[in-house]
Amino acid sequence: MLKSMTAYSRQEVVTDAGSFVWEMRSVNHRYLDISLRLPEDFRAIEAQVREKLTRKLSRGKVEASLRFRPSGAIAGQITVNEVLAQQLIDAALAVQKLTGTENSPPAMEVLRWPGVVGQAETDHGPLQQQAMSLLETLIEDYLATRGREGDKTAEMLKERCDEIEKIVARVRLLRPQALERQRKKLIGRIESLEVEHDNSRLEQELVFVAQKLDVDEELDRLTAHLSELRDILQRDEPVGRRLDFLVQEFNREANTLGSKSADSDTTSLAVDLKVLIEQMREQIQNIE
Repeated sequence: MLKSMTAYSRQEVVTDAGSFVWEMRSVNHRYLDISLRLPEDFRAIEAQVREKLTRKLSRGKVEASLRFRPSGAIAGQITVNEVLAQQLIDAALAVQKLTGTENSPPAMEVLRWPGVVGQAETDHGPLQQQAMSLLETLIEDYLATRGREGDKTAEMLKERCDEIEKIVARVRLLRPQALERQRKKLIGRIESLEVEHDNSRLEQELVFVAQKLDVDEELDRLTAHLSELRDILQRDEPVGRRLDFLVQEFNREANTLGSKSADSDTTSLAVDLKVLIEQMREQIQNIE
């Protein structure tokens, strides 16, 4: 089953602690390149996130980001250092006795003193677990998206294989006719010179021409490549690099076929073949 390297997924969940939003997108790349953006409080799980993604993916430039918005219950919790506040009040009263004043210290003035008011420490462990749980859902959806895109690419490649197979069959059918035209053309040129010629020598030259224009080997290799490609499409593993190498072999045979063509029909078919191969190559670039 083919998997595309181009995909996007987004998952969001709202809990008592707050809202989590994971996003992941990727494009094609020769290797696996993972880029993460995590809030400061979730830096501790970066290694776990990378490990999970590395186990599931083999190629692609992947960007994953997490956004967390804490709920009011957590974000608004504050604590008062009552011991320090009481010490400040006692100190203020002692000063009042010394100065003969009786004004009580304003509460807000006490709260402004450094260390009196603090924010409750948040236990990030449960939050990080929730983030990792949502990441699992994100990866499943992301892989499903890649799989669907891969299925579309596989169908396109199968269609192109069928078209290439038709071209190979058509070229095989045209070869005897092309060789016969070359034979008549060569004989016509010799006869136009109005000189005596050696028939055995002429037949020998015709054999040389036939050997030079022979493309049976190229057609056989194209047929073998088609069989290999169809087999690769059935594998349940990353096959992008193998397909990339195989399409290069397709292109090599197509170039040779074009250079050996001796008639306009074969030349036209060779061009059609190269167009189909290029279409395959463009799609294979996105396969993992």
